[in-house]
Amino acid sequence: MSATASFPALGTAVVVAAVDTAGLEAARAAVERELAAIDDACSRFRADSELSRVNSAAGRPVHVGPVLLDALRAALRASAVTDGLVDPTLGRSLRLAGYDSTFTVVAAREPRAFRARFESAPGADCVELDVERSLVRVPEGVELDLGATAKALAADRAAAAASAAAGCGVLVSLGGDVALAGEPPQGGWAVRIADDHAAPLDGPGPVVAVSGGGLATSGTAVRRWRAGATELHHVLDPRTGRPAATPWRTVTVAAAGCLDANVASTAAVVLGDAAPAWLEARRLPARLVARDGSVAVVAGWPAEREVA
Repeated sequence: MSATASFPALGTAVVVAAVDTAGLEAARAAVERELAAIDDACSRFRADSELSRVNSAAGRPVHVGPVLLDALRAALRASAVTDGLVDPTLGRSLRLAGYDSTFTVVAAREPRAFRARFESAPGADCVELDVERSLVRVPEGVELDLGATAKALAADRAAAAASAAAGCGVLVSLGGDVALAGEPPQGGWAVRIADDHAAPLDGPGPVVAVSGGGLATSGTAVRRWRAGATELHHVLDPRTGRPAATPWRTVTVAAAGCLDANVASTAAVVLGDAAPAWLEARRLPARLVARDGSVAVVAGWPAEREVA
């Protein structure tokens, strides 16, 4: 019988589930180690993180550790496979738009105290990554943000580490970004799809059975803030630096891993009306929820049941 633990980390809700109850403690400890390593390496909001050191280097090359190197490679690959729709150089754009601190701080700010500005992303081609020497350089004024990829990468890494530590199948969910490793329970893991990453596990919503790979949801409904009279959300279109003008409230994608799923779901939100055809062409099962609540599914999204 599986066992579950939950705790906050990386500004979101973390859930760890293990097929074998005896392995839960080891699985949770492994997940906590991986998330701490990702936070140390990739946080845009910590002055002592490796990413902050890269962003403040004024164009000089910076030696980085293996975790940030892995995260940067993932981010550059995401940009390449989405033709720049998922872009790691959005850091300055996000800051100018108002997402300049943890979301708790941003959401609590007096709207009249901030005036948003919008600036397109420079593009991933300006990032120089020397994998052999573990060096990265970005031009002065360019700020990296790995929010579109690092959390999903953390889920994949954490699931692999947790399964190895527990000796059984595990599920790791980081705010709705789900990664699986090891042998799943009979019938697969039951995963509930929700708009809000903080929604309770036993709340209402559609449930799908997942046996491997990863699942990710990107959306515009939750991480929203106001700048003056303008309401903004955190999924920016790199081409404009503005919140993506999209018909989708949420997009959920299943893929070979959580990272691949999250890259696709983020790109789909930015693509807007073109998203279903884009996902179908890549054979990525997906569930797209429009702003009016209507649902579209593509590429063989699995049958789901509603849990009240």
